[in-house]
Amino acid sequence: MTKNSNTKNNIADLWHYWRGLGGWNFYFLLKFALLWFGYLNFDALSNLIFLAFLLFPLPNARLHRWRNWIAIPIGIGLFYHDTWLPGINSIMSQGSQLAGFSASYMLDLINRFINWKMIGAGFVMLVGYLFISQWIRITVFVVGALVWLNVLQIAGPAFSLVPDTASNNTATTPAANTSVGSAAPAAATGDLPAQTAPPDSKNLSAYLDAFYASEKQRQTQFPAALPTDAQPFDLLIINICSLAWSDVDSIGLQDHPLWKHFDILFKDFNSATAYSGPASIRLLRASCGQPSHKELYSAAGQQCYLMDNLAKLGFGQNLIMDHSGKFGNYLEDLRKYADLQPPLESQAGISNELTSFDGEPIFNDLEVLQRWEQTVEKSGDARTATFFNLIPLHDGNRMVGSSKVADYKPRAQKLFDQLDTFLTQLEKSNRKIMVVVVPEHGAALVGDKMQMSGLRDIPSPSITDVPVGIKFIGMKATQPAEIVIDQPSSYLALSELVARSVDGKIFTEASVNWQDLLKGLPQTAPVSENDNAIVIQYQGKPYIRLNGGDWVPYPQ
Repeated sequence: MTKNSNTKNNIADLWHYWRGLGGWNFYFLLKFALLWFGYLNFDALSNLIFLAFLLFPLPNARLHRWRNWIAIPIGIGLFYHDTWLPGINSIMSQGSQLAGFSASYMLDLINRFINWKMIGAGFVMLVGYLFISQWIRITVFVVGALVWLNVLQIAGPAFSLVPDTASNNTATTPAANTSVGSAAPAAATGDLPAQTAPPDSKNLSAYLDAFYASEKQRQTQFPAALPTDAQPFDLLIINICSLAWSDVDSIGLQDHPLWKHFDILFKDFNSATAYSGPASIRLLRASCGQPSHKELYSAAGQQCYLMDNLAKLGFGQNLIMDHSGKFGNYLEDLRKYADLQPPLESQAGISNELTSFDGEPIFNDLEVLQRWEQTVEKSGDARTATFFNLIPLHDGNRMVGSSKVADYKPRAQKLFDQLDTFLTQLEKSNRKIMVVVVPEHGAALVGDKMQMSGLRDIPSPSITDVPVGIKFIGMKATQPAEIVIDQPSSYLALSELVARSVDGKIFTEASVNWQDLLKGLPQTAPVSENDNAIVIQYQGKPYIRLNGGDWVPYPQ
């Protein structure tokens, strides 16, 4: 017999050791079920390679057993890779912060992570698999299904990213619908990049690049000096952690009197991130267009810093918080990357009913605000700009003396009541004050297929669509019914409104032309970014890119 025929016989003999997938069939069936319901970011090729590794026939039974043992950690790692859970890099970067969580908060997070209904469904699937596998070769089905999924993925974006006809016919920029009394200001033009190309990975990446290139050119123009007839006033920026429109709706507080207190209310404002530090940096650098997440942690042009622009016009600087700012180096990062330099106002003597997720006190917000009011009155500064960050709504906070996480709704109800009370008190004072309420991000009270409740590793639209309100207190003119702005907006619009109001004349004019004040207010396309995840809205639909990979539709 020739050498060639011997080789063929050896290969043929090898197939006698075909053993099928055995229990690994259930592993893949479970993945198929999760993929069907949108709970996986399935990497078809990696799973096919893993399948081939498991199927390759081995003549030695010991080698086969070793392969199964080696496959267990590989299978677990691949399963994790296929989920929407935070990547290892993200977990490592947040490791020091996780270490600061209290034990009770960690237990609460673990309990939230376990979905007992899905575990029950998995058990039913296991029993069904064990029953059916007695008569049907499940391996053949699994191999066929996985090969087909790879064909779909290779054949392409066309199977997952092609828009429907309606999407292709959508306008390149959403229509603005801004209500200002009986007249609406003209929508800004040229602010939003075109969205005409089909939404495949290449075009979505090109759109993101065009967005950031456009944003680099945008800037608020503050006056070089105030006019001689400028009127002094105070600017108070209230930066609230963990509050989005989706949270307000889920707890039924959309009709709270607080919302009726504002002169201007943004209904489509994008916080651009799902974490506190980046959100506050973006707010304090609002005078330039939206930078990427990476660019937040490098120096910006001096014209980008909102508080610096105000300081040049004679506004005294103040910083107040209801916490220490130590967790996650929050205050240190604001000083370094947002040029927020005023000292933190003393919190001595202020009561606290809440303890934060890391065990530190959260001071009473109404008392903090009342002390601020007394401080600016005594300071003698005609003009002040104050940044106030508050965290009573943050996930994991608990009542003093309790180890149980406090319910979100009572905390939100109290905060809204306090802000409403404070605004009412300010209206009775003699000071002219522009109050800007802008949340950092949402609390993710309602989870989705990508993230459980409370998890914010992915800046989903429900987390980054936040309620922003502006109130002018002490105006001579009759204040109008609430103005609703529902065009896509972000921090640049706030900076522009501050710049347009910085001379203070809005407080002393007999009548205010609100249409002129809001005309051409900058629009910003909804692009949100954390360290490892980017979410954009394209042709009316959200898309996500994780860890620099391909774009995929955000599961609804």
